[in-house]
Amino acid sequence: MSELTYSDVAKMIDHSLLQPVLTDAELEQGCQLAREYGVASVCIKPYAVKRAAELLTGSGVLVGTVIGFPHGSHLTKIKVAEAQAALDDGAVELDMVVNIGKVLSRDWDYVTRDIAAVVEAAHRRQAIVKVIFENCFLQTEHKERLCQICGDVRADFVKTSTGYGESGATDEDLKLMRRCSPTHVQVKAAGGVRTYERLLAVRAIGVTRVGATASKAILDDCKQKLGV
Repeated sequence: MSELTYSDVAKMIDHSLLQPVLTDAELEQGCQLAREYGVASVCIKPYAVKRAAELLTGSGVLVGTVIGFPHGSHLTKIKVAEAQAALDDGAVELDMVVNIGKVLSRDWDYVTRDIAAVVEAAHRRQAIVKVIFENCFLQTEHKERLCQICGDVRADFVKTSTGYGESGATDEDLKLMRRCSPTHVQVKAAGGVRTYERLLAVRAIGVTRVGATASKAILDDCKQKLGV
C-alpha cells in the first residue's frame, strides 16, 4: 500500500461553510483557506455558490452546496429547483437532506422518488449527490433501507448528518453505512471530525470524504505529522 500523502488527506475534506452566522466576508475567507490548503471542495451556503465558483476557479477545489437543508422537508420539486439553481451557479457537488419525517413514516416510495429526482437532475449535468441521513433521528432499519435506496438510485455518497443535529458521525453508523451500501456508493462523515487522528480513524472504516469546519487545524497537524 502506498504511503499516505498530504494530498490524500486534503482531498478527503469538504470544507464546511454552512453556519448561519457566517458573513459574506467570512465565506470568502473560507474559500481562500480551501484554496490555500487544497481541499476537495467547499460546501457553502446556496446563495454564495456563484461567488465561491469565481474565487475557486483554477484551484482544483470543487464547489458544493446543500439541498433541502437542514431538515429535508422541502417539496421534491423545490429540491430539484434548488439543485438546478446551484448547478447554474457553478456547483458540482450537492449534499441533499432526505425527508426525515417520511423516512420515520416508512414511506419508502416517497423517499425513493425524492432522492432519485435530485440525483437525476445532478447526473444530467455531471454533478454528484451526497445523501444526508441525519442518523441521530433514525433507527438501524431506517439507515439500512436508506443505504439500499441510495444504491438503487445511483447516489454517489451516503452522509451521516448535517452537522446540526443532535450528534454527528459515529463509528457504529459509519460501519453500518459502509457495510449496507454497494461499492459504487461512497461514505461521507459529517459532524465531529475535528482532528487529524479522527479523520484517520474514519478513513480506516472506509470513509472517503469528511465534512469539516476544522479543516485548517486538521491539515496543519497533518503537515506536521507527515513532515510536509
